Amino acid sequence: MVLFWQRVLITANCSNGQTKSPKKCSARPANKTLHPASGSGFIPVAGMNRCRMKIFYSGHVQGVGFRYTAKAAAAGFEIAGSVRNLPDGRVELTAEGAREELEAFREAIRGAGLAGFIRDENVAWSEAQNEFRGFEIVH
Repeated sequence: MVLFWQRVLITANCSNGQTKSPKKCSARPANKTLHPASGSGFIPVAGMNRCRMKIFYSGHVQGVGFRYTAKAAAAGFEIAGSVRNLPDGRVELTAEGAREELEAFREAIRGAGLAGFIRDENVAWSEAQNEFRGFEIVH
């Protein structure tokens, strides 16, 4: 079993964390080390301040291991969600968790060698719907 450690260097401080875009948030150093997680993913806990992040990636994002890399990266965060290829060539990633975890996960995807394949990233934030258990690839 492979374990992943992720060090969070930046967290977002938003006045209404659920609706502001990351570009409008101020950042502060966190230097917070997250726990290691197994490949099964995070199981949500009721009562957590959770939100939902949906990203549509475009570029050369299919056929390059994008979904598998995203799933592996997700194992190092307290998030739940899914990733899937779309017929139009994009990849859809939906994840739920604390805003800071989701922001760090988003950066980890780019840092895992996928940044060169991504032309555009369309991100939408909303309230968590608690429909996921772990993180999975949808085929």
